[in-house]
Amino acid sequence: MISVANVNNLNNETLLLIFVACTGAAVLMQALVLLAMLITARKALKLAQEQIEELRTNVLPVVMDTKQLLSTVGPKIESVASDFAALTHGLRTHGIKLDETTTDILERVNRQSNRVDMMLTNTLDTIDRAGAVVAEVLSVPIRQLAGIAAFARAAIGTLRGDAPHPQSGPQPTHSPADKDLFV
Repeated sequence: MISVANVNNLNNETLLLIFVACTGAAVLMQALVLLAMLITARKALKLAQEQIEELRTNVLPVVMDTKQLLSTVGPKIESVASDFAALTHGLRTHGIKLDETTTDILERVNRQSNRVDMMLTNTLDTIDRAGAVVAEVLSVPIRQLAGIAAFARAAIGTLRGDAPHPQSGPQPTHSPADKDLFV
């Protein structure tokens, strides 16, 4: 007969054996999954290496050509930049000189135009005063001569005995222009 202690012992051993088998199966399954991941990672790594190598073969010549171009063109670019800086400096200097010269010329033109304006103003004022003096100096004697001529004509006409011509309406005895005449 089998005793109860044996049965309990047997059940514990069986359960332990089942747990060990399940654990072994899980570890085996985990190892298979890890192996599948390793194979997939190797394939991905191999594909990435191929693409990197292809990219390297395509890009490396472009990089080398660009490096060579930059080493060839670099000094020329520096030369152009320094020439441009010198040109800019020269233009700035000439601009300042041009500004100073323009300012000087404008000041001179302004002074000369003011001088010409003063000269013309003085000349015109002198001509106006001279005209007024000439008009004054000549008008008085001319009016006096005209008065003397009118007197002589009237006296000659009276001595001849000519009768005055009748005129229609009263005649003024003097003219407003005769204010300076004194006979």
